[in-house]
Amino acid sequence: MRITRNSVSSSPMTTKMWSSLLLKQNKKWSSKSSAKFQVFAVKSENSTINRIEDLLNLDLTPFTDKIIAEYIWIGGSGLDLRSKSRTIPKPVEHPSELPKWNYDGSSTGQAPGEDSEVILYPQAIFKDPFRGGNNILVICDTYTPAGEPIPTNKRHRAAEIFSNKKVVDEVPWYGIEQEYTLLQTNVKWPLGWPVGGYPGPQGPYYCSAGADKSFGRDISDAHYKACLYAGINVSGTNGEVMPGQWEYQVGPSVGIQAGDHIWCSRYILERITEQAGVVLSLDPKPIEGDWNGAGCHTNYSTKSMREDGGFEVIKKAILNLSLRHKEHISAYGEGNERRLTGKHETASINTFSWGVANRGCSIRVGRETEQKGKGYLEDRRPASNMDPYTVTALLAETTILWEPTLEAEALAAQKLALNV
Repeated sequence: MRITRNSVSSSPMTTKMWSSLLLKQNKKWSSKSSAKFQVFAVKSENSTINRIEDLLNLDLTPFTDKIIAEYIWIGGSGLDLRSKSRTIPKPVEHPSELPKWNYDGSSTGQAPGEDSEVILYPQAIFKDPFRGGNNILVICDTYTPAGEPIPTNKRHRAAEIFSNKKVVDEVPWYGIEQEYTLLQTNVKWPLGWPVGGYPGPQGPYYCSAGADKSFGRDISDAHYKACLYAGINVSGTNGEVMPGQWEYQVGPSVGIQAGDHIWCSRYILERITEQAGVVLSLDPKPIEGDWNGAGCHTNYSTKSMREDGGFEVIKKAILNLSLRHKEHISAYGEGNERRLTGKHETASINTFSWGVANRGCSIRVGRETEQKGKGYLEDRRPASNMDPYTVTALLAETTILWEPTLEAEALAAQKLALNV
């Protein structure tokens, strides 16, 4: 078939399109001619992309036992995620089978240039939804060459708290609601919003459907499936109150597992938004004004709370949390004061409060928990950018290990109208 200059379309033909064209031409001319039919492919940018996709999707399993392990760690800001890849001789089932590794801490704000080596300790393994096969994602924490945890290593302290026998015996459960905002790449303005302008007021966007109300569903769904594939205990997802904002829930998770699963889920979300050309924001108040902020509500219970008579244990936990309100707020995320204003389903950052079925309180207790006399509490104070290792460990420490003075306890109980 002769292709003239004018016949080359600005939209390159895919392999399927060529096959379809050949089939039609062969049916038309088969009865008239037995001449050979030749096609000269048009070289295009799309064909190059297709070849790269083919390589990215290669299944290595039939050809080698080697796997790729993506070592993931938290950078110097305490929020930035870093990673690099390493070939491992064969599939592994436990982090202890993986070698320690190192990286240049001076490039992540975690070590001086003259002594920049930081050591990675593998701590948790997840299946890699991007490479597939036996390849894995590895959550690591960070140490000096002498074996001391570096200051940004929050997992180490959390692991100490969760290994305490009192905490172990209470089997702490966590369900974490991670909210996030999707931003347009060039203007850093929420996805679906007119550039430099605003959509209609909040109301129709929460759990919505429709091109004029729901922005970024493909990213949310892709992340949902990728997390399930990876082995993350993701339990649901939904569109949030502010357009361009989403939420997913992880849990119930026990102890240190909650932090590992949230950090890995955040890494997967970063990778998906990277591929989609969208910016991920965990800022607790990405848009000032009459718009909801982004939180990371943390649902929490202990074995004693989940058993008969647990509501009394919950009230004692709330009392303890009230007495350490400042300590918790200081560890619950940067910029949280812009979010915890007492408006938009938040309590004031300066005042501790609790209530049944009240989303404007610091601590919310569900109506079902009150009725059954056992269950869990929801800490609504953590910001979307909180460190899950810090928050989960602090909740366990304050409610299980920490004991206030009797005088402080009595005053707090009176103030909060808690009959403990």
